[in-house]
Amino acid sequence: MTAQTPQLYLITPPVIDLATFPAQLARVCDAQDIACLRLALATQEEDAILRAGDALREIAHCRDIPLVISDHVLMVQRLGLDGVHLSDARHPLRKLRTEMGADAIIGAYCGTSSHDGMSAGEAGADYVSFGPVGASTLGTGDQAPAELFAWWSEMISLPVVAEGALNRDLVETLAPLTDFFAIGPEIWGADDPLAALTALTAPLR
Repeated sequence: MTAQTPQLYLITPPVIDLATFPAQLARVCDAQDIACLRLALATQEEDAILRAGDALREIAHCRDIPLVISDHVLMVQRLGLDGVHLSDARHPLRKLRTEMGADAIIGAYCGTSSHDGMSAGEAGADYVSFGPVGASTLGTGDQAPAELFAWWSEMISLPVVAEGALNRDLVETLAPLTDFFAIGPEIWGADDPLAALTALTAPLR
């Protein structure tokens, strides 16, 4: 079981407005203790990703928050980021670890599969994430149950992240069983993302 209060891991919206989002993000990061930030844009336009990466890197690094990017491995070095989050744990992770070196952060999303999680850990992942933990109409609709996190925290030492369709009740239930909560869509659509994050994570205080 995890003995400490889970840390907060922010995921950016899939589309961001660089005229407004950096200030919004900075406000959240100044008010809450954020352990990691994931740049997770839907666009495949290289210039848009580069501009977003530059803007968010400054916000994250001046606050000592590691910044990782979803899937775009080659962008890590180009943008001076801290690592990559793989949305498919079946990526040749062992080869990637060799290429990126020991200091880079490599995370792997493993859906609801403990097998994929263990394989990712053996291949060199720094953390694995399971989800969605809440009800969702996306993908197959399968949910990562509390029992998966309970087993993982009891048997495996590799840090684990809970993400996807989080609500306050799930935060309370999973708090003893996970190392991180990855939060994004749950707050960015709110009029006040900071207030939404504060309310969502109230069980941690």
